[in-house]
Amino acid sequence: MPAIPVRAALAEIWRIAGGAPGALDTVKLTGAETALPSSFAVGTMAQATIAASALAAAEVWRTRTGEAQAVSVDMRHAAVEFRSENYMQVPGVDPRTWDKVAGVYQTGDGRYVRLHTNLPHHRSGMLELLGAEYDRDSVRQALQKWQGEALETAAAERGLVATMMRSPAEWNAHGQGQALAQLPLFEVIRIGDAPPRLWPTGDRPLSGIKALDLTRIIAGPVCGRTLAAHGADVLQIAGPKLPFSPLLVMDTGRGKRSAHIELTEASGRATLERLTRDADIFVQGYRPGAISSKGFAPEQLAELSPGIVCVSLSAYGHKGPWSNRRGFDSLVQNANGLNHAEAEAFGVTHGPKELPAQALDHGSGYLMAAGALVALQRQRAEGGSWLVRVSLAQTGHWLWKLGRLGAAGLAAKTPKQDEVADLLNVYPSGFGPMTAVRHAGILASAPPRWDLPSVPLGTHAAEWLATA
Repeated sequence: MPAIPVRAALAEIWRIAGGAPGALDTVKLTGAETALPSSFAVGTMAQATIAASALAAAEVWRTRTGEAQAVSVDMRHAAVEFRSENYMQVPGVDPRTWDKVAGVYQTGDGRYVRLHTNLPHHRSGMLELLGAEYDRDSVRQALQKWQGEALETAAAERGLVATMMRSPAEWNAHGQGQALAQLPLFEVIRIGDAPPRLWPTGDRPLSGIKALDLTRIIAGPVCGRTLAAHGADVLQIAGPKLPFSPLLVMDTGRGKRSAHIELTEASGRATLERLTRDADIFVQGYRPGAISSKGFAPEQLAELSPGIVCVSLSAYGHKGPWSNRRGFDSLVQNANGLNHAEAEAFGVTHGPKELPAQALDHGSGYLMAAGALVALQRQRAEGGSWLVRVSLAQTGHWLWKLGRLGAAGLAAKTPKQDEVADLLNVYPSGFGPMTAVRHAGILASAPPRWDLPSVPLGTHAAEWLATA
């Protein structure tokens, strides 16, 4: 079906979030598809999700001050921000983030599978499963002994990450595809009773708001980066032994402080409990059950800090046979028919074709931020503790619903670094001068900005900033 208007996409997000309908009148959307080379409306997704997060921030400001303000988002800028990690530059930093054996292979039954080996434990586990050396040819030969779906299943059983490329029809017939079709794009749910909290003082939408960011890679960190852009004290919590992508830490760490906490130790869990008692927002994006097993399930968080807003990200959603599986954007795209459909549209006959951005990651990140901000506002008005639930697969399902672009989408070009210079700023960072994309969601009276530079993980103490 043809792509739906971006304003309709924004209105759907806002309705699901439970935002005030009249607030949509304050939003100005400029530009139009096609923003990126794709048969899917990736630009529409970018503009609508960023606009939803910006509108939610403006509504928080209106609630705190009584002042309404205009919100504006340009589609070109939004699409470029959806590729922010591709435009981030620090002198001397290698921009490559993909492991040499990650990517697409053909199995013995002629199916295509995508392996994600960018984290060391996923790489070593996959090589052990395949009995292969750390070499693409060795992996390719080993996969000739496998059927695609069997490899996908065996990887999942070992906690590894790989998916078989499916056609849209195959995914729609799959149990997880059917489960996702019954779920909304995301959910904002009251999970407990608590009195309304008071807004702290400050001159920005989220001044005085404390947010814990227990996320990695792109989607969750984008949520935290967005909260920081509107003034929240975002404390990123990382395990000192967990692997990470330096490039993504640099890009998504703007505006945040960063502390190490070892949650496998009782002292670390006690530290996180102490921080949670004073937190307004708790964002987590680890594999399903990982944080809950440490004592930080949403219901437990609501007991620790009545009135807290919990934001939970998963790969495949909280229902269905794959609800407990690990996953990443590129793997969800491959499993749910997006890459198959994109390949057909572009005439690619051998294997998948990826979207021109990690759109499920970025879209989910802005939906997480929008949901968190709406829940924060509802908590101040109604009381209660709240849960925002987002998944990459639900965001991918919604991208299908946004419709398809015609020939213009196929003819579009990915903007090069020098072509987006007008959207880039140079920021100080703990890694050196950083060139990075400005935030596309503009608030007229309280414009977003990042007051703190990106820093290496664990730079700061596990403490909240002192308040006046």
